[in-house]
Amino acid sequence: MTTRSLLERPRRLAEFLVIWVPLLLSAGHVVLFTAWTTWMSFTPSTLMPVNGWVGWRNYTSVLGTRNWQIAFDNLLLFGAGFVILTALTGLLLAILLDQRIRGENVLRSIFLYPMAVSFVVTGTVWSWLLNPGMGIQKLVNDWGWTGFRFDWLVDRDMAIWTIVIAGIWQASGFAMALFLAGLRSVEGDLIKAAQIDGAGPVRIYTRVILPTLWPIAVAVLVILLQFAIKTFDLVRALTGGGPGLATQLPALVVYDFMFQRGHIGRGSAAAVLMLLTLLFVLLPYGGWKYYQQRRAARG
Repeated sequence: MTTRSLLERPRRLAEFLVIWVPLLLSAGHVVLFTAWTTWMSFTPSTLMPVNGWVGWRNYTSVLGTRNWQIAFDNLLLFGAGFVILTALTGLLLAILLDQRIRGENVLRSIFLYPMAVSFVVTGTVWSWLLNPGMGIQKLVNDWGWTGFRFDWLVDRDMAIWTIVIAGIWQASGFAMALFLAGLRSVEGDLIKAAQIDGAGPVRIYTRVILPTLWPIAVAVLVILLQFAIKTFDLVRALTGGGPGLATQLPALVVYDFMFQRGHIGRGSAAAVLMLLTLLFVLLPYGGWKYYQQRRAARG
């Protein structure tokens, strides 16, 4: 064994300990608890886990409840509004910063700052801003516009959009960062050729630059959909699922079954249904990425 190989062994051991051990522990944690939750969903567990087999009874019970039906309808509405509007906001911010404006670094930091804030803090702050008795409505009323109303937080029909607004504020900076990286990677020769042909800024973006961003756009949409499906703490802090069930989402149904009603079996079934919804988004994206890599390798 050479001296060089002896010197490399500690480095390889350090790489294994730093990278692979946490990765393997994290993967084992996810697989283990996913399997345990799936097993619990087929048992009659209530306050404490118990062995037994009840088949699909917990799933039919969850799917038949009004809470789950409303939560899933809300997820479709919230997911569509949050994903589309956040992606568009992030794209517009990225295009703005791509103009090499003065103070770009400061603006980029400001737009990215909300991602450093937890969803609990975001929900709490926005609950203050949107509270009719202490937020935006009261401020405008105190200025003399007594007829101004912005009471979406307590309006059953509009409350879901308060979560969308808070979610956009939280995640649009993340979308902006990805889109900006894509904009900065566009080859300058393409832009110069379009300018020589007489294309203006709008046509350059719509015909040359934006079509090259579609792989990044797909990644942004998938990541935002994942955020939407797993949303819990933002809703819990902002509306608590109310008024009534107007902002109930699947994650809150899981929490309700497990920790408020004390029914682990049904809560686990609801969690597995959430996982299936998430896989419905991630598996097609993973297959698409694999196909893209294979096609690039063929070349």
